[in-house]
Amino acid sequence: MPKPHVYMISSKKVDLKIVILGAAGTGKTSLLHRYVHKKFYNDYRTTLGAHVMSKNLEVDNTTLRLQIWDMGGQDRFQPMVTSFYKGSDACILTFDVTDAESFESLDYWRKNFLDNLRIPIEGFPIVLLGNKIDLEDRQVSKEKALSWCKERDASYFEVSAKNDVNVDQAFEKLAADAFQRYLESVQSFMTDSFKLTPAEDEPTKKSQCC
Repeated sequence: MPKPHVYMISSKKVDLKIVILGAAGTGKTSLLHRYVHKKFYNDYRTTLGAHVMSKNLEVDNTTLRLQIWDMGGQDRFQPMVTSFYKGSDACILTFDVTDAESFESLDYWRKNFLDNLRIPIEGFPIVLLGNKIDLEDRQVSKEKALSWCKERDASYFEVSAKNDVNVDQAFEKLAADAFQRYLESVQSFMTDSFKLTPAEDEPTKKSQCC
């Protein structure tokens, strides 16, 4: 299928909803603040339920208005946050490279998200972020994370919210993937709309004999 063109979008603005998930303490909020506000704080309060931040990004002459939902990682918030997954266009999964348990919990977060998404999940844009690479006591290797992503068709970035390493690149990669998927859905909708099929109630012409 040829790559769809941006001219199909009349408004030149596209709203994309992104959720960021992972165990408590993996740095989801700090990553989001680093990307949106270009700041890092050493002390963050636990996210209660969900918190939303917005950022505009230009891709192929189109303004992407990113609405990024930071989901609380504690178990007591899960019944509430799953209701916020609906309408998502992309997902960021996070773990702490110095915390093996946060990596082991990724399958839970991924399954929980996809099970509650309520849209086709084939090719759904997901990026995995291995955060806190600025710390020395690493427990999860880059190779192990890459293997996890390869098996689940996800992209991987090693990041540091504190030192601002690969944060912009990760978010922009995910936004571009989500935008491409959006374009493909628009093209598919337009193609289906122009398909011509015979009317079911069209009378059958009978042959005439002279």
